[in-house]
Amino acid sequence: MCFKAFRRKRRVALFFGSFNPMHNGLLAILRYLREHTDANEVRVVVSPESPFKAGNAVTAEERLENVRKVIAASGLDVVVSDVEFHLEPPLYTINTLRYLQGIEPDCRHIMVIGGDNLASLEKWKCGPEILEEFPVWVYPRQGYDSEALLKERKGRRKLRGVTILSKAKLYDISSTMIREGEAKGQDMSSYRPTL
Repeated sequence: MCFKAFRRKRRVALFFGSFNPMHNGLLAILRYLREHTDANEVRVVVSPESPFKAGNAVTAEERLENVRKVIAASGLDVVVSDVEFHLEPPLYTINTLRYLQGIEPDCRHIMVIGGDNLASLEKWKCGPEILEEFPVWVYPRQGYDSEALLKERKGRRKLRGVTILSKAKLYDISSTMIREGEAKGQDMSSYRPTL
């Protein structure tokens, strides 16, 4: 009797975002994913558009190029993905996840989100289905109790597997904060990576 050798799927952590702009907190999260998880690969999936964010002054291509420069300068072993630049709009995370699963069946795709996104995931297109079909890693965000949010979701539906990255450092910084500060004329350069 022959048995097929068991082959563990490559674990690919997918960190989605508009990255407008890329900042030191995001780099620290990527470093954590590389150094403290069992992901075989970490990908930054740059979204050309977001249904929740409109009117960006920076083009999608400029954001993508900036992310590439920041990752290259950081020395992190992280892949920058432009997959969503090649998909038909409207762009929804569920469609990207299913597309990647279809073209990379030997990979286990894990969506990485912040605690703020766990709080709003049900507003996303097919948000509940994401939780049922894909593993999700949640890093902490100030003002959000990820453990309580997860407990609430578990009480309502089946989840594929949600892991709270509870040992990850909390960063009180966001791209929105940087953009708003710069719009007011504040020097926000200390939050941005050095190129």
